Amino acid sequence: MPTFFIVRATVPDPAQRAAFDTWYAEEHLPDAAKTFGAQKAWRFWSESDPSVHQATYQFTDRAALDHGTRPENMTRLVADFDKGWPHIKRSREIMTLAQEWGA
Repeated sequence: MPTFFIVRATVPDPAQRAAFDTWYAEEHLPDAAKTFGAQKAWRFWSESDPSVHQATYQFTDRAALDHGTRPENMTRLVADFDKGWPHIKRSREIMTLAQEWGA
């Protein structure tokens, strides 16, 4: 079953959101997706809380996710994130698809 790696970041300062959005779109998401070997990747901004950004990376299964997010990959990506956005808090979650409905 497909497995997803979800990274949620909170960008509390509205003045930083456009720059963060550009950096994530042009640099971080393409780099992370390629480094992880993800099948697909998406980014979202919350409509409920405009400070919340989410990136989701899709893998064929948990083994592929574990391989893609191994420490040598994560260490570099986290360091790159922290260099540009040291005060942005984030959390990570792993989810496996339990059911899919519809076309």
